[in-house]
Order: sequence, then structure tokens, then C-alpha cells
Amino acid sequence: MTQISSSERPAAALDTVAEVLRPGDEDYPESAAILFADGTPDLVVRPRDAAGVAAALRYAADTGLAVTVRSGGHSMAGLSTSTDGMIIDTRRINDARLLDPASGRVRVGAGATWGAVAAALSPHGLGLTAGDTKQVGVGGLTLGGGIGWMVRRHGLAIDSLAAVRLVTADGRLIGADAVEHADLFWALRGGGGNFGVAVGFDFIAQPITSVHFGTISYQAGDLPGLIACWRDLMRAADEKLTTTLSFMPAMPGHPAGVTLTCCYAGSDGGEAEQALRPFRALAPVISDGIRPMPYAEVLEDAGPLPPGLRMEVRNTFFSTLDDTRVAAVDELFTGGGAALSLRSMGGAAARVSPNATAFAHRDAEVMVAAAFLIPDAAPPGLLDQALHRWSQVSALGSGAYVGFLGSAEPADVAAAYPPDTYRRLAEVKRRYDPGNVFRRTHNVLPA
Repeated sequence: MTQISSSERPAAALDTVAEVLRPGDEDYPESAAILFADGTPDLVVRPRDAAGVAAALRYAADTGLAVTVRSGGHSMAGLSTSTDGMIIDTRRINDARLLDPASGRVRVGAGATWGAVAAALSPHGLGLTAGDTKQVGVGGLTLGGGIGWMVRRHGLAIDSLAAVRLVTADGRLIGADAVEHADLFWALRGGGGNFGVAVGFDFIAQPITSVHFGTISYQAGDLPGLIACWRDLMRAADEKLTTTLSFMPAMPGHPAGVTLTCCYAGSDGGEAEQALRPFRALAPVISDGIRPMPYAEVLEDAGPLPPGLRMEVRNTFFSTLDDTRVAAVDELFTGGGAALSLRSMGGAAARVSPNATAFAHRDAEVMVAAAFLIPDAAPPGLLDQALHRWSQVSALGSGAYVGFLGSAEPADVAAAYPPDTYRRLAEVKRRYDPGNVFRRTHNVLPA
């Protein structure tokens, strides 16, 4: 445990170890705005290392500024920005390097993006299961659990995590792993940013070169039958295969569509063809874009929302995708206005004990997510109507994944963290952040 200290006054220390941006500065808007929200913080601090983070936290404490932490800025609930206080923008802490080729241990800065990490590891024949897009930050996705394209083969991102370096509210730099600060290490694997500012992660990367990746588009017909057949195929599928079945509603210039995105995490073309063949016969195929490619090319670019729209996202887990749940998903989609995805789980992610990490939803067969596009000029009550329709699906589910939650109400926190998990998180919170400095999160209150 190392105390990061300075004899300088907080403001002076802050200026020497970080870039400080205020409203009106050239780069301020870019750090204040995130993918799903705009912000107007009093101050944005861009530290270069842990010492800069500690100085920022001391300055915030001395001046009474609330603290928000940003890595990639993809929080669907808008938790990566704020309308006041201080944003600690970690994106300059973005190194990604291989420490030990024999074990695959890699060290990654919390502000790095998963696209940059994939590119850095690719020449070594290594990869990490991560998010869906290049620009997603390592810090936010990892602390929430990390559901990615190799979830069935290699588990969640946290299942490859070996250690975390974190600066606490009082300026301590802590290294947490299975031995040192093991309680904190447990909490950081799924408990979000409740306990401090993560500045670095050590992962054990997986050997991976190429994958078979892409989408199959189907003619939309009997949706309940399609979903049920997809479910049955995934129950028998090779764990190297992870798929997401998506339903897009009709929009101006775009008809409704059904697509299956597939990632077969193996380079053997014959094996991949055998695993994918039944999915190509799932329904009449409009297009088939699955092809071998380097794993680093799987992650896509994240584009901004169309002007005048905001997106509200919710999710839940189904421990079993039975016919009742299939019918509820079909009813939500055919009712209009929602884009839905069914993401296959199981495999390696399910072989981790539910209490081994703060991500407790290990028995899930499927994660179902709904995205509602709401016009800025929408009439009052439109969002409430959409969420009421979603509640018919979520009532059949159990839990939620913080990475795909567009709100951070107490009910969302309760869904993300079952009672036993929450109690344990609250005890860790009491030890490491008793003042609840890190409350711009899916907030766990100190016990």
C-alpha cells in the first residue's frame, strides 16, 4: 500500500500532475460530453497517472466538488459525466503492454479502449474477451463484469482479471488481487466504480488469432418459432460459439430486420462451418456476412445517436428461455418501438461460482436487452409507456447487467446486486469509501 502525497497546496499539485479544463476551454466540451449524455461539470481533470488521480481527489475533497469518473464515456445511464462537480477523465492512463509472454499477463490502463487493447495484443497472438465496440473504455466495462464476444469460451472480462490498481478517496494507491485486499478484488469484479478510481488492470490474455465473425440476416416470419429454434441450437452449440439474436424495428428508410451476430472463437474453418451450419438453416437467409478475420477486427466503431433522439436501454437475465419468456419477447417487439437483442450466455461464464465475484448472474442462459429510441420532442408519458411494456419482460427475468442499464435508480442497483451480494459490497464500501465519494455509479451505500 502506497500513500500518494504532496506538500504542495491542492490546486498547485493538481496543475503539475494533470491537465485541468474549465468551461470555455477548447477541449472541455469533448470531455464533458459522452455517447449517451451531455454534461456541464465545473472542472474536468485529465491525470496522467495515479499521482494525478490522487491530487484530483484531494482537490475535490478540499473544494467540496462531487466526483465523477470517466474512462470510455459509454455509460448508458450517463454516469460518465455530470452537470456539476469534477470529472476525472482517465483516458490518458491508457497504456497496454504484455508483461509476460509465457503466462499471457498484460497490463492495461483504465483509460484505454478495447480497440487499442485488441490491436496491442494481436501481434502476440493474444486477445481478451471484451465489449462490442472499439471505443468502449477498459475501466467501465471491466468493473461492471464485461460481457463480450468470447463470453462462452473464456467467460466475462473479470474472469481473466488478475489484479487491479486503484486510488481510494483518501489518496491511497492500492494493489488488489486474490491475496492482497482480496475483499476489494472480489468487489471490483462486477461491483462497478463504487470503491475508488481504477487506474490499471492486469489480465491473463487468451491465445487467439483469428475468429469467424459476422452477421446472418433472416426473413422475419414466425418470430417465436425462430427464437425457440435459436435457443435449442445454442443449448447444443460448441462453447467456442457466442451469438446474439437481434430484432430491429422498422425506421424511416429501413425495414424491420432480424439478424444473428456470430463469433466462433477458433481458427479452424471446418469446425467453424460445422458449428455455424445449423444457424444458416434457422430461417430463410437474406444475407450471410460471416467470415474469418483477426480477432482485433471484431470490435466495431460506435456511432453517435441520430440528432433529436435519445436511447433508453434496459436488460435482464433469463435463467431459462422457456416458451412463456419467448412469447413475452415477441409481444414486446411486435408492439413496436423497441430494438431487442438476445445474447447467449452459459459456457465458461456459467462455470464460475455466483459468489466468486460481485457479478452474481452466472446461471443465465440469455441476457435480453431492449433499446427504446425516444425523440427529444416526445409527448409526456412516452417513455413511461415504453418502460411499462418492458416491465412485462423484466418481470420474467432475474437481475441486470450494469453495462447495459440506462438508469441508476435503487431498483436498478437491487437488480444488479442480489441481497447477499449487495450486503457484501456494502461492507467493502464501508472499508474503502465510507464517505460515499464514488456515488456517481450504480451506487452501493456503505454498510
